[in-house]
Amino acid sequence: MKFLSCLWLLALCAACQSKPAPTETKPEWFSERAEQTGLTFTHVNGMSGRFHYAEIIGSGVALFDMDNDGDLDVFLVQSKGGSRLFRNDLANGRLSFVDVTERSGIVSGGYGMGVAAGDFDNDGCVDLYLTNLGQNQLFHNNCDGTFTDVSARSGTAGSDGDWSVSAAFVDYDRDGWLDLFVTHYLNWRADKSTPCFGASGRPDYCSPNVYQPQMSRLFHNNHDGTFTDVTVRAGLWREFGPALGVSTADFNGDGWTDIYVANDGQPNQLWINQHDGTFKNTALLSGAALSANGKAKGSMGVDAGDVDNDGREDLFMTELTGEGANFFLNNGAGVFEDRGVPSGLAALTIGHTGFGTAWIDYDNDGRLDLLTVNGAVQTIESLARAGDPLPLHQPKRLFRNAGNGRFEDVTARAGAVFLLSEVGRGAAFGDIDNDGDTDVVVSNNNGRARLLIDNVGNRNHWVGLRLVGSGDPKRVALRTTDVARGTPDVARPFKGRDMLGASVRVTLPDGRSIFRRARSDGSYASANDPRVLVGLGDVSKPVDVRVTWPDGEVETWRSVPIDTYTTLHEGSSR
Repeated sequence: MKFLSCLWLLALCAACQSKPAPTETKPEWFSERAEQTGLTFTHVNGMSGRFHYAEIIGSGVALFDMDNDGDLDVFLVQSKGGSRLFRNDLANGRLSFVDVTERSGIVSGGYGMGVAAGDFDNDGCVDLYLTNLGQNQLFHNNCDGTFTDVSARSGTAGSDGDWSVSAAFVDYDRDGWLDLFVTHYLNWRADKSTPCFGASGRPDYCSPNVYQPQMSRLFHNNHDGTFTDVTVRAGLWREFGPALGVSTADFNGDGWTDIYVANDGQPNQLWINQHDGTFKNTALLSGAALSANGKAKGSMGVDAGDVDNDGREDLFMTELTGEGANFFLNNGAGVFEDRGVPSGLAALTIGHTGFGTAWIDYDNDGRLDLLTVNGAVQTIESLARAGDPLPLHQPKRLFRNAGNGRFEDVTARAGAVFLLSEVGRGAAFGDIDNDGDTDVVVSNNNGRARLLIDNVGNRNHWVGLRLVGSGDPKRVALRTTDVARGTPDVARPFKGRDMLGASVRVTLPDGRSIFRRARSDGSYASANDPRVLVGLGDVSKPVDVRVTWPDGEVETWRSVPIDTYTTLHEGSSR
């Protein structure tokens, strides 16, 4: 008996030894942390069963530092009033959001669509512009945690018959004050809605060609808190379509900011700045109006970025299911080549309807990747047959820049949040936890907002830059803020603003250069982090930074520290 017991013990020990060692669980590339951090928000589109067009278009989200404490706060747009402002109480790397809507004084009264963020009066505090089905709202940041509705006084409200979606603050005339471009979509009203039907013959949401497009608007900043509508004077009235997305950048390399407009089902516009307050649409001649086969697609989201690090701004647009995305490579002087098919992006995106999107370097290897937020606009029959109450949902996608002109779909490795099928619309991109990589807030139509935290980018080195106007010229200085340790730069009186449109050239110790720009526009109906975040891969030494300011002045800073955020003030390099 003792002999048998010994055999049993030996067998048990052998079994223990043959067990595989426990494997280390690798963290997800992106983890969803909205509810865990207090960013609790559910969009309600007010769907009535009558397939009102406006129900499926919104809504957007903004990332902006409302209180100048060095971290990004969040504004989420609600359809039928009730948009919410969340303050980011980041401390020691721990995220926590607090709903401060009531104390902020922001009351969103319209049927909300999108949001833009920018300091329109140069007081150093970021203001908000809300787009609506109907009149828009401009909220002035009072620099004390409260906002004042200045819509009527500013001249930017528009009329009850307007339908605006995306907007962009842009200094188009280089006078140091942010102007405002507002996309307009369709002439549609709920009480005059046209019945439409899907492929099955059931009632469905209409396509945009059922209605006439509205003319987008350009407002010039008068430097006194008011704006003047200069759409006609600027020449923008000559050509327009059902606009959903906008991205502003210097597309032809002449030092002046241009405007690219993504239209839904009609040719897109590339408005080239003529340096005299007027613009000329060169999209058709430059190759940026239509796809390579001459087709106008259903463009929604759009973003500009230098994909191949040649100093030129390239373009990406999300499109409808079955169309495949457009990727326009800038070959110089604002001439583009549609590389959607050769890059692989057209095939990788053909099964989805994209909205929010951005060029982001999610792994900080120095190459811009792509993230798209998706959701259909007409019934997906398989979901309808399964009894889905909102049969439009689709998963998000992540595409890695392979560095050889092609992209690969890495969605399956990106994290569980990418398996969620939702009706994605707005997406705002920025470093929410200040750890040196790009996070995302997603606004889902008729669903919960999502907070995607990047867990892999900061494994590589990086440099973060905040580009600020001079403000008080007597006290400008180069300041380094180690925001990863939660020590914001509070010693300096702040009066300058984020210099949207400034371009950056980061030169590495080995002579290579990476090009980026400061911007808050792009994506879809949303506002992004205005700071510049540049992935450096395994580069572990300081870098040189050359900034071209929006007025054309150029400055260079030597040996800028890495793995931290540095604030560069206009004029301080001298």
